[in-house]
Amino acid sequence: MTSLDTEDTNNPINSPVIERVRHETKRRNLIVRSTEYLTPNMIRIILGGEELAGFKSLSAGDHVKIFVKDSSEGIAMRDYTPRYYDPINQTLTLDFAVHQAGPVTQWAMNAKIGDRLEIGGPRGSQIINGPIKHWLLIGDETALPSIGRRIEEMPSGTPVTSLVAVAGADDEQKFETAASLSMQWVHRSDATDASTIIQQLQDISIEPDTFIWIAAEGSVTREIRRYLVEERKHPLTWLRASGYWVKGKADTTEKFDD
Repeated sequence: MTSLDTEDTNNPINSPVIERVRHETKRRNLIVRSTEYLTPNMIRIILGGEELAGFKSLSAGDHVKIFVKDSSEGIAMRDYTPRYYDPINQTLTLDFAVHQAGPVTQWAMNAKIGDRLEIGGPRGSQIINGPIKHWLLIGDETALPSIGRRIEEMPSGTPVTSLVAVAGADDEQKFETAASLSMQWVHRSDATDASTIIQQLQDISIEPDTFIWIAAEGSVTREIRRYLVEERKHPLTWLRASGYWVKGKADTTEKFDD
């Protein structure tokens, strides 16, 4: 069961509209079908099982909740992007950034074929529509699953620029897409330092009717958003920003929607 809401953002005419589709929340117990390192700091795990029947993920911004045991035998919960869902073969692909050695990262690093994983959701999907002529996607490795999915799902010929900060060249990824893609990378040593991303942003032209999507560590997202809004004068109605993780805080995200 799903329901549809249109976000009331008081947007002027001809601005993007955010549609929120709510899904029936359900937990699923899945089996690891395969695991591989895409890059030195990104693990791809494909899950399967009959309980995937009815799974819905309508947006690259969706999140499933992952449940694993922590060091105290409690339950740790973390959000991850559904990278790809195959309803025919009933498989779900998840990518795990190895940026912090928390309980879910440890599970992913140790996962073997046949292991089980419990997930919940997605609770809903946020669908961005409207007269968007260009896309600018900005993030770090934790945002790469969402950025990669967005790029791959873009309609043919859609102009999209991505700017992603990773530890080094070995962590860069390639994506198959029909979109008109310009992919740029920043190699940084500190995932909580926004300066290298902002420095490269200064050389990127932001055309009218460009929708900007940002996801990284909370303080980095905040600083990039401030730069774009205050210095580049980009309208807030044409931007969505999230802190996908916050340094020193487990299972914490931040939203910057106003």
